[in-house]
Formats: sequence, C-alpha cells, structure tokens
Amino acid sequence: MNGITVGFALCGSFCTIGKALTEMKKLRDMGYEILPVISENVRKTDTRFGAAQGIIKKAEEISGRNVICTIKDAEPIGPKGMTDIMLVAPCTGNTAAKLAHAVTDTPVTMAVKSHLRQSKPVLLAIATNDALGASAQNIGRLINTRHYYFVPFSQDDPVKKPNSLVAHFELIPEALENALNGRQIQPVIG
Repeated sequence: MNGITVGFALCGSFCTIGKALTEMKKLRDMGYEILPVISENVRKTDTRFGAAQGIIKKAEEISGRNVICTIKDAEPIGPKGMTDIMLVAPCTGNTAAKLAHAVTDTPVTMAVKSHLRQSKPVLLAIATNDALGASAQNIGRLINTRHYYFVPFSQDDPVKKPNSLVAHFELIPEALENALNGRQIQPVIG
C-alpha cells in the first residue's frame, strides 16, 4: 500500500462520519497515504454526532495533513496527480446527485471531478435516507458510469426508513483494493 494516496472525502451523513473516520485510520494503518477532503456542511455543522472542529481535527490527526475544505484547494488534485483513488465516505444522496449530473459546486465534487481528469477510480460509500427514493436514479447512473465503484450497501432500517441505504463501511479496504484494480466488489447490494 505504500506510495498509494487515497483522497478521503467526508460528506454530511453525520451519523456515519464516525465509521468513516475509523476506516480512514484503518487505511492509514495499512500503509495508505490519506489526503482528507471535507464538504462545506461537515466543515460548518455541529451535530449530536460531533462538532465540526472535532471532525476536522480527527481527520487531520489521522492523515497528518490539513483537510482540503475549499473548491480552490480541491481543484489541483487531478492536475498535480495528488491521488491514486478518491473515496467519498460517506457519500450523501446530495453528493451522488451532483456527481451523477456533473455539478461541481463543493470541495468534494471538485475533488472528484479533478481526480477523474486522470481517469482514476472513485469509490463511493453511500449513506442516504433517500437511496431507494428519488436518489435511486442517481445511484443507478453512477453504477453505470466508468471509473465509479461502490462499497457494498444495504438497507439499514427497512421498517422505519424503507428508502435508506448505508454502505458497509468495514468493507472499504477490500472495496478500495478492488477498485484500484478496476473491479467492483460483489455483491454490491447486501
């Protein structure tokens, strides 16, 4: 894993950010270099799941780098070849929609767009309450788009949240290795 840099982008599915940070540390411990990117909502929003500054501090401690938190700072990722793979974990329905429709108006979407300039893999760890609702078409579009791969996901609470899907964050290392080799880990839906 030495010499491989993972762009690790955090979006605002706040209830899953703790799991994402655990996997960030796991990847670092496996020898991957981590380049952290955060969305504007993660940068600005304190929730019952944690304070924004605490999330930033933890990501910086794990990675040993300052987080990228502006569109301007995310733009050079591709041209400078700063990443070998881009991981968006958690990837919200909002971010998935923007990626599916090439909307580049956040640090995370710019990081992905810039990274894709080099035709390198993007791994998405979906976490959204609307995945089997209006967001389904965007997820389907990304599943069928070159260079996009998914961490396997399933319904997290089919009774109380029947449209919700959440990635199995513990599968990030295996999904990442597969994506780096141009393969989608199977099954995608658990």
